[in-house]
Amino acid sequence: MTTLKIDVSDEVAELVEHEGAEEMLVMELFRRGRISTGKACELLRLDRVAFARRASELEIPYFLMNKDDWNAEKATIDAWLRS
Repeated sequence: MTTLKIDVSDEVAELVEHEGAEEMLVMELFRRGRISTGKACELLRLDRVAFARRASELEIPYFLMNKDDWNAEKATIDAWLRS
């Protein structure tokens, strides 16, 4: 475990003190696409279902796909269903 020291205002420190700072950081990294679902689950020690539920509670999309990603996934599923 590493301790990270950052300077924040007293107001921000008070707000973060009552929240899970580690969860907030990991969820924001996931939301920004900086880490994968698997990595977020690993860091938060959650299975994928629990992670999806928590992301939903925080209104963070669990499936982060653009149109091309979605079309590729759909093509894979369609091909699998035809086989």
